[in-house]
Amino acid sequence: MSSGRVSRHARIRMMAAVVTVCALSAAPLAPSAVAADTPPYTETYRPQFHFTPEKNWMNDPNGLVYFQGEYHLFYQYNPNGNSWGDMSWGHAVSKDLVHWEELPLALSHDGEEMVFSGSAVVDRDNTTGFGTKKNPPMVAIYTSAYKNGGKQAQSLAYSTDRGRTWTKYQGNPVIDIGSKDFRDPKVQWYAPTKSWLMTVSLSAEHKVQFYSSKNLKDWKLQSEFGPAGATGGVWECPDLFPLAVDGDKKKIKWVLVVNINPGGIAGGSAAQYFVGDFDGKKFTADDKGTYTPPTGTVVQDFEGTNFGSWTTTGSAFGQAPAAGALDGQGTVDGFDGKGLANSFHSGDGATGTLTSPEFTVDSSYLNFKVGGGRHPHESGTVMEQGPLPEGTVLADFEGGSYGDWTTTGDAFGSAPATGTLPDQQEVSGFRGSGLVNSYLNGDTSTGTLTSPEFTIDKKHINFLIGGGNHPAGSAEPTALELVVDGEVVRSATGKDGEALNWASWDVGDLAGKQAQIRVVDDNTGGWGHLNVDHIMLSDTKAQPVSQETSVNLIVDGQVVRSATGANSETLDWASFDLRPYTGKKAKIQIVDMNNAGWGHLLADQFTEADTAAKSVVQRADWADYGKDYYAAVSWENAPGGKRYMVGWMNNWDYSGAIPTSPWRGAQSVPREMALRTVNGQIRLTSTPVSSLESLRKKRPATASGVTVQSTTKSLIGPAAQGKALDIEATFSLKDADRFGLKVRTGADGEETVIGYDTTTQELYVDRTRSGAVDFNSTFPGVQTAPLKAKNGKVKLRILVDWSSVEVFGGNGEAVITDQIFPDPASQGVQIFAENGSVKLDQARVWHLDSYRD
Repeated sequence: MSSGRVSRHARIRMMAAVVTVCALSAAPLAPSAVAADTPPYTETYRPQFHFTPEKNWMNDPNGLVYFQGEYHLFYQYNPNGNSWGDMSWGHAVSKDLVHWEELPLALSHDGEEMVFSGSAVVDRDNTTGFGTKKNPPMVAIYTSAYKNGGKQAQSLAYSTDRGRTWTKYQGNPVIDIGSKDFRDPKVQWYAPTKSWLMTVSLSAEHKVQFYSSKNLKDWKLQSEFGPAGATGGVWECPDLFPLAVDGDKKKIKWVLVVNINPGGIAGGSAAQYFVGDFDGKKFTADDKGTYTPPTGTVVQDFEGTNFGSWTTTGSAFGQAPAAGALDGQGTVDGFDGKGLANSFHSGDGATGTLTSPEFTVDSSYLNFKVGGGRHPHESGTVMEQGPLPEGTVLADFEGGSYGDWTTTGDAFGSAPATGTLPDQQEVSGFRGSGLVNSYLNGDTSTGTLTSPEFTIDKKHINFLIGGGNHPAGSAEPTALELVVDGEVVRSATGKDGEALNWASWDVGDLAGKQAQIRVVDDNTGGWGHLNVDHIMLSDTKAQPVSQETSVNLIVDGQVVRSATGANSETLDWASFDLRPYTGKKAKIQIVDMNNAGWGHLLADQFTEADTAAKSVVQRADWADYGKDYYAAVSWENAPGGKRYMVGWMNNWDYSGAIPTSPWRGAQSVPREMALRTVNGQIRLTSTPVSSLESLRKKRPATASGVTVQSTTKSLIGPAAQGKALDIEATFSLKDADRFGLKVRTGADGEETVIGYDTTTQELYVDRTRSGAVDFNSTFPGVQTAPLKAKNGKVKLRILVDWSSVEVFGGNGEAVITDQIFPDPASQGVQIFAENGSVKLDQARVWHLDSYRD
């Protein structure tokens, strides 16, 4: 499953804490908040044709199997709340992969284990003895995540009533290798050897293992695959299946899907795949050859005995290039020559910068190698704190007590913490010797801490905050709240990182009001705690301090391009597009302002070139190029030998913070998978399952033969507007640099842009103005996928739901899945062209019904 990443310690170990800058809200509650009497499935962001449970947290799809006319969808589910925790298997069934019926909980967590991800099979020959040949059992193969010690092993459960009730096998676990990172078994019947085949992940080692069994109980290791391809974060939820190439059943290739987090193509979570051959024991990936980066002019290779004309601040980079790993550091590789920039001097605690002299931009791209910590640059941060703004300190949590603040519950104890608590990752960024830290007794403790009343007499309330990202208004918040007249009028939350950072509320409109500050920890799942310190009234806004580990391009004093590491000591290629800045003065700055886990950066081989270098991640193969397609696995036994796949439509970077309630988590539209030859390479393609068309309402709105030049206008008119749409569009290239459609458009420039860039030959989705985007710094952005026009035309299929877009380019070779959270009133659809014209050959827009209708 997926959970080692969310459980606090494993997640922090695998991925650096995101910069702790608060998500602020001037509204009384987060946009997710809904009235208690809102009917289910009508909530603001509730998907209409994507499966969601009526309430509570859902992540990975599990146990996908077809049996007696039903497609079974099990899924990681918290029966007790709207955040990750108490992992169990929820259950839904469908006859057509579109209309879903939610069933009672299938496999429950208990006192000994949580039930992590896995698969299900129909044991037709009753090899297990759990049923009979006349009534073959369904058997679930899942990962037991043991609460005592954290070990992960593979276990069985069975059902003899079409999956309605389940019994855990008394002989569990059936495979136990003593590992804490051994999970997500995908099992299938392998006919040539008349045996069961298990594909399972050694997640931290970036390996997949293959086991064989005659009875699902006794397993023998056959081989393993990996590391290969993209290896950031962890490997999870593997799947293995055969497909005919270009429909030729005489040419069969095998596809190994390996989901990866973090380190995906768009950042965070993603579904990687390999194409190759499987002989019943071993998977061999097709050889893609070696990569040769573009040649160019090297501007800094760190091969000298010092940094030359580059200047340093702080102590992180030392006085000269490093020759590899430094004291206390793991093996560093992937750099060129003998030297590199390495900010691990004195460990992760040191900070500093390394800056190039100013130069005039006269090349198209700046290529370089980068590694180390994943702490992206955030706009609005400052490099140095400087003096604090003047003002009135409401609480600094010094002196060993909470004073006249009052507590409830057990999360805050009887006095402030003095720093890091037992079993907690290192806490940093607080002032003095005391702070509020609700990790007392771990993430499972809850409570509140409330200030006495005070008068708002200044323009801002500044404070330091860190910890979990569960906004006010969500079902189980970890939030700092400003309460006026009994109402929450401002709130802030952490960013799933232990480092505290400055945030500020503008309270000018509340001058003279009586108010209270309330610290709320109502979360018992991963990152279920909050860190707070130094709350003060001031007429000056406090500036958050940079906690980045990044390579930045600075033009006119502003960071215009930035890259960060992937929590890996292996350097990989990255590239900055310099073309918009031709003729301008620029600097390269390597920044390490982070002193927590993975608080260092590696860089090498800065080269000016005419073409962009590609990273291992960019050269890997991806089932989807969006931010929100993870834990993708396929159904077994589908009729007609079809291969249907579904993914969790979310990303671990912000999964706990998306503004939905009383549910959190959706599954993608099921997709039919195929192998096709695209530009000379065999690629995994996907298209929405054809039965989705059953939700289309009557006739579509249509447009044809429309030429648009350097403008944006309504596509068809009111008939094409909506929140749940199925759009098919074909464009003929003319001379526009970019063109496409904008959906969910509305007031104040709200839009989700779905476009094609003719220069880079890429499909893209831009959700920077898609409504609520500020709940996590990694959420807004642009996702791209390679897509070549065919015969001068670009074909798109776009599925728009109340909180998502899924874009299928060409014949499904370029797919981008992104969540969006627009205002319900934003329902427009527009066509656009930039710097030239494009012809829309034809567009058809259907409104879609809910799958529950």
